[in-house]
Amino acid sequence: MASEAKFLMAQFLQWIEAKPRRVAEVRAAWGSTCPLNCAWEDALAGDMVALSRDGDVVLTPLGRARLECEP
Repeated sequence: MASEAKFLMAQFLQWIEAKPRRVAEVRAAWGSTCPLNCAWEDALAGDMVALSRDGDVVLTPLGRARLECEP
């Protein structure tokens, strides 16, 4: 993953961790048609985020581990 993409993913995961977010909020803030700026889609595909029973987007154990690895 390119360094810009890593930075963007770290920002996205931190943003999700900060407070509960609904899917509509995540899509509005992080949705992109640019393949280089698709942190939301990459996080979903990489099983780093999931939907809670309440409908919030939350970090998975993999997402938390990824976040902890970032400097």
